[in-house]
Amino acid sequence: MLKRVLLSETDLPDRWYNILPDLPTPLPGPLNPVTMAPLQPGDLVDLLPQKVIEHEFTQDRWVEIPERVRDVYKIWRPSPLVRAERLERALDTPAHIYFKFEGVSPSGSHKPNTAVVQAYYAAEEGVRRLTTETGAGQWGSALSFAGALFGLEVNVYMVRASFEQKPYRKSLMQSWGAQVYASPTRRTEAGRQVLEQDPDSPGSIGIAISEAVADALSRDDTKFALGSIMNNVLLHQSVIGLEARKQMEIMGEYPDVVIGCVGGGSNYAGLAYPFLRDRLSGERPRTRFVAAEPEACPTLTRGKLAYDYPDTTGLTPPLYMHTLGHGFIPGSIHAGGLRYHGDAPSLCLLKEHGLVEARAFPQTEIFDAAVRFARSEGFVIAPESSHGLKAALVEALAAREAGEERVILFNISGHGNFDLAAFDSFLAGTMENPTVTDEQIAASLSDLPSPSASV
Repeated sequence: MLKRVLLSETDLPDRWYNILPDLPTPLPGPLNPVTMAPLQPGDLVDLLPQKVIEHEFTQDRWVEIPERVRDVYKIWRPSPLVRAERLERALDTPAHIYFKFEGVSPSGSHKPNTAVVQAYYAAEEGVRRLTTETGAGQWGSALSFAGALFGLEVNVYMVRASFEQKPYRKSLMQSWGAQVYASPTRRTEAGRQVLEQDPDSPGSIGIAISEAVADALSRDDTKFALGSIMNNVLLHQSVIGLEARKQMEIMGEYPDVVIGCVGGGSNYAGLAYPFLRDRLSGERPRTRFVAAEPEACPTLTRGKLAYDYPDTTGLTPPLYMHTLGHGFIPGSIHAGGLRYHGDAPSLCLLKEHGLVEARAFPQTEIFDAAVRFARSEGFVIAPESSHGLKAALVEALAAREAGEERVILFNISGHGNFDLAAFDSFLAGTMENPTVTDEQIAASLSDLPSPSASV
């Protein structure tokens, strides 16, 4: 039995896959946040590099990966595909469980797959400085790494709850030369508004985006970089699934179910979309797709499909997505990268068409799954990835109950080496399960933007 499939550098994809032309119905486009009319590419020139804007709007199914980006990818890509046969034995399941391991990148997650691209295009355009948000710190770390490679100053607004939970993420970002701020801050009007209402605010990814966007728009030498939900980000992340398809072929198997965690959708789309292409084409009509999220931030399972701002103060183009409301502030769960109020519009559309299933899990259950995995496969994985692992365990145990073989593929989007304080809490029995009520969600949804009649 092969344990791992390691592709060579020559197997690194030379094109990204764009799912937009293969969607079952056209994707509702973003809106101009000022006029609420359909957003035009020119509306984003003050915020994003030109090539990133082109990637955001392209309808090309395949987009060439620049050679300089591929050269950087080779630092850690292709990433391994691993058969979790020890976990299979521990579960006594006939299922075959595979995981794609993205924790091998320099910053420890899948995030550099797009961070390198955005930093490269910014540097090519003569940009001197990038701003961004980060939740758990994986995206901020990735952009800090990419910025160092291309000589860019990087300023990261890190959600305060994660800033306090994960201090060594800040150290990692600073090692690559980034400036890191606990958001909300008093550096921006957006941050000051939040702090006036709640001086002890734990922050949210939406607040951090507002601050990073405001910072970027205040200077001519600066652009903004976003780590999830946007079409261009999901495009860049498709390198994960393109590699995984080739690796599954080498293993002589094809997944019956493809699983990953979802906060905004970048790592899950990266793995799933190249396989979803097979289902959308009719080549593999039976493959199932499961997206796992926290009960404390249940966007796909309990959110409303509507236009909403990606940030808290309404500086960014409204997207048609499952949302809990742009003012929603989740409980301080340890999976900081999943504490986001919305999801990628393309993923939401696929969910509405019944092509993606969504499941939500409480915090203690995902840490129980992570410890189980560590004691069989050895890796301590990120709390975010542990949601996908939990969904994979559910599928494996269902296969055992049904007495049927089932090929399960899930994504480990990052390692948990900076999350040991969270594991301390779980192992000590002090970890809590934050929840959200229907009333809280309804209140947060009461302030959604109103699209113009022309949309």
